[in-house]
Amino acid sequence: MSPETEAVSFPTWKSALANTGWPEAQQTEYRQEILAFLHLCKVRRAPATIMLVKEYLAERASQGPNAARVPLLWFFQEAKRVAKVEVAGVKPAPPGAVGHPPVRAVARGSVPPRAAEDQGGADWERDLIKAARSRGLLWRSEETYRGWAARFARFLAPRSPYAAEAGDVAAFLTELAVTRRASPSTQKQALNALVFLMQEGLHRQLGKIDFRRASPQRRMPTVLSREECKRLFAELEGTERLMAELAYGAGLRLMELLRLRVHHLELARGCLVVHGGKGDKDRVTVLPNSLRPALERQLARLRPLHEKDRAEGLPGVWLPEGLAAKYQRAGEKWEWQWLFPSREASVDPVTGARRRHHVIDTTFQRILKRAAEAAKLDKRVTPHVLRHSFATHLLEAGTDIRTVQELLGHESVETTQIYTHVMVRPGLGVRSPLDAG
Repeated sequence: MSPETEAVSFPTWKSALANTGWPEAQQTEYRQEILAFLHLCKVRRAPATIMLVKEYLAERASQGPNAARVPLLWFFQEAKRVAKVEVAGVKPAPPGAVGHPPVRAVARGSVPPRAAEDQGGADWERDLIKAARSRGLLWRSEETYRGWAARFARFLAPRSPYAAEAGDVAAFLTELAVTRRASPSTQKQALNALVFLMQEGLHRQLGKIDFRRASPQRRMPTVLSREECKRLFAELEGTERLMAELAYGAGLRLMELLRLRVHHLELARGCLVVHGGKGDKDRVTVLPNSLRPALERQLARLRPLHEKDRAEGLPGVWLPEGLAAKYQRAGEKWEWQWLFPSREASVDPVTGARRRHHVIDTTFQRILKRAAEAAKLDKRVTPHVLRHSFATHLLEAGTDIRTVQELLGHESVETTQIYTHVMVRPGLGVRSPLDAG
């Protein structure tokens, strides 16, 4: 196969672009140009190839100034480098022609594309998407499954996933464990994705899959002491401090915190409702009484901002696709506004509309990292460390483990039990013989 006709798959390009650190205007330009080209691929039902890019650029050039060349060059170069990392396990070489930094591992996009505009490229991917959506998988689950399916397709090339058998899946999973030293959780995720692809998407029964299991690992969560939490919060102020204290005080995951909307706060009842948490589950968690004044000030600050956006005619905030279709003006209502909105409105990469989004996850992560460094904490502090600390401190205070399980939204109490191993006095409070005198 000629390199010009070889299909390119790069399902994580949005995340890669978001993590480049480029100015928002440049990222927006790249997103728009790449989306335009991918839309052409879908219309023609053709894979993304260098030959198609050349035809596309030639057509654009005949219509006037063409700004698509550099974004598409970045797209294909990064796709090639990421494929090298995923398939060969080698470190990517520094980018060449355009001098862009290498792609780093990042969190996936929080806003899914419109379902009708994202039906996949290859036949096997379209079948996978159809199966995922018919079974109601969350967007992030679908995105994960598609990512593993794309890696598996590259592993099989030039054969098609339609021709794959249990031995091929076993070989791929074994390579993850042996060559790339993947963790058990990563290998398990890949197994679930490929079984779903083969059995639900492609309707091929695999039977028994005999592969080399990744070495089991037991990792203890990083937990801050109460004093360390105070030192961390002291290095923050304003909305940033409120976000960190709420994440700790309510035991929230990062995206649960960022996706909070006005109506999720139950100030009168003293609780917080988490909608669409992990596994698309709702739950009620505790709302710290000490944060009530700060939350009331935050709501008062958001009122003028909401009125300003309405006066400027900005579209309402983003809503899940089904909800947005049913209640088309709900995004403009006060109760649906983000509790922690971004300072400036930005262009929605999916619709092209300029609207106000919530604070970006990487922004809050950087803020917390700087605060931990300023507080001189000798631990790697991430937003999820605050959730670990919430659970551990509750158990240390004597809270029943089942209650902590409900507050955290864990499906199994076994997941919550990990925090019993990092309590200050686990078990019956055993003393070291050195302290016994």
